[in-house]
Amino acid sequence: MTDLHGILLVDKPGSPISQAHADEPVSTELPTSHDIVQFVRRWSRQKRIGHTGTLDPMASGLLVLCLGVATRLVEYYQGHDKTYEARVTLGRSTDTYDAVGKTIAQPSVPPLTDADVEAALTAFRGRIAQRPPAYSALKQGGESLHRKARRGEAVNVAPREVTFHEIELLSFASPANISLRIRCSAGAYVRSLAYELGQALGTAGHLSYLRRLEAGPFSAADASGLPAIEHAAEDGGLAELLLTPDAGLGLPRLTLSEEEQTRLGYGQKVYLSSTVLAQDAPLPNSCSSDGWRPDELAAAYDRRGRFLGIARSQAAGGNGDGTLWKAEKWLAQQLGSLS
Repeated sequence: MTDLHGILLVDKPGSPISQAHADEPVSTELPTSHDIVQFVRRWSRQKRIGHTGTLDPMASGLLVLCLGVATRLVEYYQGHDKTYEARVTLGRSTDTYDAVGKTIAQPSVPPLTDADVEAALTAFRGRIAQRPPAYSALKQGGESLHRKARRGEAVNVAPREVTFHEIELLSFASPANISLRIRCSAGAYVRSLAYELGQALGTAGHLSYLRRLEAGPFSAADASGLPAIEHAAEDGGLAELLLTPDAGLGLPRLTLSEEEQTRLGYGQKVYLSSTVLAQDAPLPNSCSSDGWRPDELAAAYDRRGRFLGIARSQAAGGNGDGTLWKAEKWLAQQLGSLS
């Protein structure tokens, strides 16, 4: 199989919604995000594969993988907002804050109404300080927190600022089952939200179901399941499932001449007139006809519309009608064989 370069949207399997309200812990044999990377690596025989953000084993839904040269762009896809469908079950808390963990408390659930749940959710909407779970992939001293926690070490995780843009109460099935739709910033933990929501309602709570619906511009509705990906790889059709490496970047476009792209490819700084911006490209607030502020990013293309890489603005031009640019991630040479 030839090298593959692009974005693969995977619909990761997780615990089914039918188990969301079960009293027993869900299976711990569900595939991790790293397992899925290994599956795709084996099926595709591609060495360079990376993900743009993990999902917990029990979670299902959208996992965005970068293959081949697209792995060099992973960092530009990691800061996207995420959208989830979640279930919170009251009356039990676990050490992992989800249904996979060991039960640590089982207090009674007070009589609650939809209004009570809505009132409690108000405190979590917007920008908040959230304490991530001890069982998480965050690192402390160069080691993942979940490894320390599983060894029985005390893990002290400092709160950090995250944003819950939307928390919609889909339903409250009294006495203990809460269904939510959530849109949040990168780095926000729905598990922590479930744990803290239980406390805010005068009981305990854990995350019993989670499905990622969206990550930035990508949707689970467009993702492929593992059987479909394996079958496509066996038939030599995996490339047909890939989006282009620049799909969803959402950056302004620079259209370059051959001389300009060659110079940028050699690491030189190039002065570009503001007219190289595509008419329909989104522009940052800092960009105007007088040039760009330093440290803005744009996606570079040749005059046939082929993606070349990402450039970073250095300074506005002295005569006020353009900007100095330098290549940030230049992929033209590696992508040349795809033209």
